[in-house]
Amino acid sequence: MMSEKNISYISLVSIFLIAIFSEYFNEPYLITLLSRIIIFSIAAIGLNLVLGFGNLISFGHAAFFGLGGYVSGILAIHAFNSELLISWPFLFNGSNNSIIIWLFTILFCSLLALLVGALSLRTSGVYFIMITLAFAQMLYYFAISWPSYGGEDGFSIYVRSTLFGINTMKGLNFFFICFFWLLIILFITSKVVNSPFGLALRATRFNLTRVRSVGINPFRIQLIAFVLSGAITGIAGSLYVDLNRFVSPSLLSWQMSGEFIVFILIGGLGRIYGPLIGAAFFVAFEQFFGSYTEHWQIFLGIIIISTVLFAKGGIIGFMLKYQKNE
Repeated sequence: MMSEKNISYISLVSIFLIAIFSEYFNEPYLITLLSRIIIFSIAAIGLNLVLGFGNLISFGHAAFFGLGGYVSGILAIHAFNSELLISWPFLFNGSNNSIIIWLFTILFCSLLALLVGALSLRTSGVYFIMITLAFAQMLYYFAISWPSYGGEDGFSIYVRSTLFGINTMKGLNFFFICFFWLLIILFITSKVVNSPFGLALRATRFNLTRVRSVGINPFRIQLIAFVLSGAITGIAGSLYVDLNRFVSPSLLSWQMSGEFIVFILIGGLGRIYGPLIGAAFFVAFEQFFGSYTEHWQIFLGIIIISTVLFAKGGIIGFMLKYQKNE
């Protein structure tokens, strides 16, 4: 019988094999498309950790996605131009080394998530949604008014980051890096969700009073999950900028946060591999219907409404339910 894990493994193997065959048949665009799917999956996995398992509806995760992108872009452009980035406590001209970029991304996105979480988690419901959205919008308008780095127009990056001498300009090599990150984050997320910490996080969805009554601090549990979620989404933003070699304030817009939520809903809310399925469906849907009409979002809206009304478990839930009925 097909299980959620089996569906997910088939999806991962399919993506990997499609990339290999695309390289063989010289289809670089398809490899880039697969890298985009993986990056969006990583971002949505980060959001799903707090939304799907903690019932924390964040409309501000674009803040972490965009911050990861800007950290990556700023470090790379300073390294390319040999411009001094900071002079204290040490001289630093930026870097295009992937390891350094990812470490800075995780650090800054974790600190931002700690700040946002510490304030927003003291509220709940619509107030939590609005505070997370407000932080993302503040960063968005700050980026627009930041002329040093392109302002509203953003800025281009002329080189890709380096990793152990690997030619990341080659599409398949960069795909492997993204795919490796996806596997790591799926593994970490799986371990977190199925640990005692994950059980406590899921418990906070239902009754905070009962969670407190057994000696668990729900605020601490939710805050740790929020910080981990922000770091994961930030890594996705860094990879996305490295893929496109362009940074703009659109990475910080609330529409980007909305897309992450759509990926989760379509794939399956509260399912570890749901964001991967949802992102793959979304990108494939956009590419297919977008080639016929610029109003493809109308059809996507119908699918989202149908999912909410008739398939609340998303694509994975629908497949498992259909199989059970058979």
